[in-house]
Amino acid sequence: MTEQAHAVVTGTSSGIGKAIAEQLLADGWRVTGLSRSESSLGEGFRWLRADLSEPESLGNVVEAIGPADALVHAAGFQRTAPLGSLDPAALAGMFSVHVAAASVLANALVPSMPDGGRVLLLGSRTSTGSPGKSQYAATKAALMGLGRTWAQELAPRGITVNVLSPGPTDTPMLNDPGRAATPVRMPALGALVDPEDVAALAAFLLGPHGKSITGQNYVICGGASL
Repeated sequence: MTEQAHAVVTGTSSGIGKAIAEQLLADGWRVTGLSRSESSLGEGFRWLRADLSEPESLGNVVEAIGPADALVHAAGFQRTAPLGSLDPAALAGMFSVHVAAASVLANALVPSMPDGGRVLLLGSRTSTGSPGKSQYAATKAALMGLGRTWAQELAPRGITVNVLSPGPTDTPMLNDPGRAATPVRMPALGALVDPEDVAALAAFLLGPHGKSITGQNYVICGGASL
């Protein structure tokens, strides 16, 4: 990587994306944040307005980013409903943000990424299935297919690709009315996942000691998957 590594992080206006950006800045990275809502995270940070729900609109944004050593796709949202009440628009919206936007950004940024770069996709513990979350789970499961395929394609260049899958995390998403059908259940360890803990694991995977880890899915869930 370059002397001062440059990471592109989506969803930096709040939650896990913001926590990861702040951790990388503290570790000496330059960070370009992509989100609809403005982010201001201090020295070393640049914000670009991006509507990830419309991946086809990201062309001009990508041109303004420049070369990147790492891509972190953390933007996301959740809509929940049981079978029989599923909304096709909800599935399309989550697929656009979680999967299509990741594909567009990686397709544009990775070809010029230096050898030894990093790609990190934010999945979910529920990607293997969870009542009321079939559509959300499906979009997050799709990231596993992207990640493992890209990991195989990019291994000859030393670029690692991994998925980081949090459980119930203490972020504004938990209070989103769109997920009211599935109330939060406290994990076995008795506390919600701390976004800063997710960010610390992300920073490890993105850092120099993550060079031997690729094609993997890391679950950080406070024991919710026990």
